[in-house]
Amino acid sequence: MASVPERLVEAATRLFAAKGYDRVAVQEVVDLAGVTKGAMYHYFGSKDDLLYEIYGRLLRMQTERLERIAAGPAPVAERLRAAAVDVVVTSVDNFDQARVYFRSADHLAEDKRREMRVERRRYHERFRALVEEGQRTGVFRADVPADLIVHYFFGSVHHLGQWYSADGPLSAEQVGRHFADLLLTSLRPVEESR
Repeated sequence: MASVPERLVEAATRLFAAKGYDRVAVQEVVDLAGVTKGAMYHYFGSKDDLLYEIYGRLLRMQTERLERIAAGPAPVAERLRAAAVDVVVTSVDNFDQARVYFRSADHLAEDKRREMRVERRRYHERFRALVEEGQRTGVFRADVPADLIVHYFFGSVHHLGQWYSADGPLSAEQVGRHFADLLLTSLRPVEESR
């Protein structure tokens, strides 16, 4: 059986994704998790802390995976491809967590929102560093700012929840490969693109 914190996070994720953060009472979370309010408050000081932990777990997992990919020995284009596929697949695999955060982040206290923005920025900066590495070494075109490339790519990733369905014609892995292909094609030096 999962630990109490795990059960609370899983229950909160399911309920917040289905009903919305502001429509879920703490009692519903503890009932679904099969614990008492006292147990919840032992691990999480508030419903706000649960919301923070839901997205924090996803972001920490994605950041750890990106760090491993980025530090690998493969050429930069292969590392960027792997990172692009990974963020799509892990986002799709964890849609509820991402959906809860993007719908409910404004319910977090300002200090927690700031912390989460710092963590997201760290992830995007590490991803951008791969683009910049490829630009510096001539593997990728350098006439488009790396920030613009990263914002463009992640705008598409963050929009997945609006249209992607696991029951649709493409798997998460296929969508990830297509997104990575689009990203890498757009980064080809101009003379190669013609």
